[in-house]
Amino acid sequence: MKTRIAIHGAAGRMGQRLVVLGREDADLEIVAALDSPAHPKLGHDIGDICGIGSIGVPLTAKLDADLRVDALIDFSAPAGTLAILPVCTARRLPIVVATTGFEPHERAEVEAAAHETAVLWSPNMSLSVNVLFELCRRTATLLKGRDFDVEIIERHHRYKKDAPSGTAMQFAKIIQEVQGGKIQHGREGLTGERARDEIGMHALRTGDNVGEHTIIFSALGETLELVHKGTSRDSYARGALAGAKFVAGKPPGRYSMSDVLGL
Repeated sequence: MKTRIAIHGAAGRMGQRLVVLGREDADLEIVAALDSPAHPKLGHDIGDICGIGSIGVPLTAKLDADLRVDALIDFSAPAGTLAILPVCTARRLPIVVATTGFEPHERAEVEAAAHETAVLWSPNMSLSVNVLFELCRRTATLLKGRDFDVEIIERHHRYKKDAPSGTAMQFAKIIQEVQGGKIQHGREGLTGERARDEIGMHALRTGDNVGEHTIIFSALGETLELVHKGTSRDSYARGALAGAKFVAGKPPGRYSMSDVLGL
């Protein structure tokens, strides 16, 4: 039986890729496409909006109360996520939160929703990035106390509004959980010697870069780098679709892409 999904933020850049790739997945059926009440293409078929021809699903601002949906993927903006969360909790509808850029109080609302429904939420939906999270934790554990400096470099397109990326902050969080330390955002001027407990954080914004992350572990005489380079945003969309299949039918609780991967 196919997993019936709704896509929130369906007319956006990532939402449209979810529609295109979701239609190609034999295990999925797109039954609802949602976006802002102010979107100019409300009422238009989401397939036409995406350039793949009509699929019989109009772009709407509200989820039909009588429509059977197994999981909802949210790839919108923080305000959009907070608007759709009450709908999901009221219906006990599992949700994949693929949106980033939340403030602390907004993150708390997403976390609270997991008491009412299944919430799958990761700072990055790419399957291979989530493998790298695990490799980073393992590396930090093995090198703890062995005099390795840690620096994180992330690079994204010029249009990205937040810095550093949520993914880069997740790498830093993992390292802090294992080794401790404080984050140092960039350096300028006469800074003196590098503090031993620093986790250097550097954000670059260039062209149309999809996303790159490098975690550097460097000691005197040697350097180890963990690197992920995204070449297409489809990797994030495919991860979100895999997340929807996983979370459909799950009981209330907080899930992540690590659960999808069985890590």
